[in-house]
Amino acid sequence: MVDPGGLLHRISAALPLDKKPWKRALGEGQWPQAAVLVALTEEAEPRVLLGRRAMHLPMHPGEIAFAGGKREAQDLSPWDTATREAMEEVGLPLEVIQPLGELEPLITRTGFEVFPCVASVPAAPDLFVDAREFDSVFFSPLAVFGDPIIFRMKTMSYGSASRRVPHYQVGKDNIWGVTAAILVLLANVAYDAGFDLQRDWKQQP
Repeated sequence: MVDPGGLLHRISAALPLDKKPWKRALGEGQWPQAAVLVALTEEAEPRVLLGRRAMHLPMHPGEIAFAGGKREAQDLSPWDTATREAMEEVGLPLEVIQPLGELEPLITRTGFEVFPCVASVPAAPDLFVDAREFDSVFFSPLAVFGDPIIFRMKTMSYGSASRRVPHYQVGKDNIWGVTAAILVLLANVAYDAGFDLQRDWKQQP
């Protein structure tokens, strides 16, 4: 990767990278665990890899998400989960993934502890899409997610509870929830965007 003094270098310098193993045995703890790969292209203006979830999926059909999924027994670390899922879902081979660092894990509304693994990938990797998971994948300029014009916090109701949830309106796509929260954290590191998520994502909302 050639990025001397560039944005990827800034992100890498700001984030811890130690590839620590999972802190507890599979099935232990309050939350089931998952990991996503936040893949950034090796360009002066990086783009981030996102996918549109398949419409037949029972949860969040058609929504924008990162490649990723649940921890499995063979996964020794969040990176194992994130890279395995990226290979299975979008065909991103391990040898082109260059780890940059890890963002803090987030607890989703549905009760998963999600570990975002940030990495660089070539500008034009060969991909193939697992139609069981995504209808399509695409690269979006990372700088978009540092733009306050398209970012907002919206109050959403879940049963008797109301919560403030991050949203990005990118063209016709509304990117929200944990995907938006990860993009907020990354924009704050990359661009000093200063966005406030307005809740503690280390606890179930």
